[in-house]
Amino acid sequence: MSRTQRLLDLLQILRRHRYPVTGATLSSELGISLRTLYRDIATLKEQGANIEGDPGLGYILRPGFMLPPLMFSEEEIEALVLGSRWVAQRGDVRLAAAASNALAKITAVLPVELQHAPDTSTLLVGPGVPILTGDLDLSLIRKAIRSEHKLTISYCDLKEADTTRTIWPFALGFFDHVLVVVAWCELRQAFRHFRADRITTLTLSEHAYPRRRHILLKEWRETEGSPRQ
Repeated sequence: MSRTQRLLDLLQILRRHRYPVTGATLSSELGISLRTLYRDIATLKEQGANIEGDPGLGYILRPGFMLPPLMFSEEEIEALVLGSRWVAQRGDVRLAAAASNALAKITAVLPVELQHAPDTSTLLVGPGVPILTGDLDLSLIRKAIRSEHKLTISYCDLKEADTTRTIWPFALGFFDHVLVVVAWCELRQAFRHFRADRITTLTLSEHAYPRRRHILLKEWRETEGSPRQ
């Protein structure tokens, strides 16, 4: 492994940890000595990485540091291209455009020898049935999730009963044929799953919901069962 690749790997390991990680753990994962690890950390600090910590206490990388140009393996590039192609075919117009723009930005900062890889990738997305979303503006749902704001929706459930709900959306699930909004429902006082194609109207509220979305997501994962509407 080259030293450049080792430094990039060290950064990736540090990014995975939210709390300080010991030098012994880092050196073991990288397969290097503690002395080499300390030199690598010093090098990254010199290049602007905000790494805090000391030997015996552990290290943590604070946000905001990038090392241009981006270094991806060919398999990592293929994974990005394949994901972008899937989103372009199955996502709504704005999400598809965002996927294409993101890939273009990544390609622009790749080393010269890898810049052809996205255009020549042979991993293709086969034709499929478009995901059912009705006439909804899905960008409004994504905005509600990002801003942690409530949505008021009119919903037709599987029994064809129409209800008006106020929900706290915190995730979107992309399945083969349907898109599902995962939310806390004020009417049912429980987590519920709403098929996007069965939401007839939606309004973004000016009111934020009272809990953080990552906490809702954690609790939903712990209690996840059969989808109910």
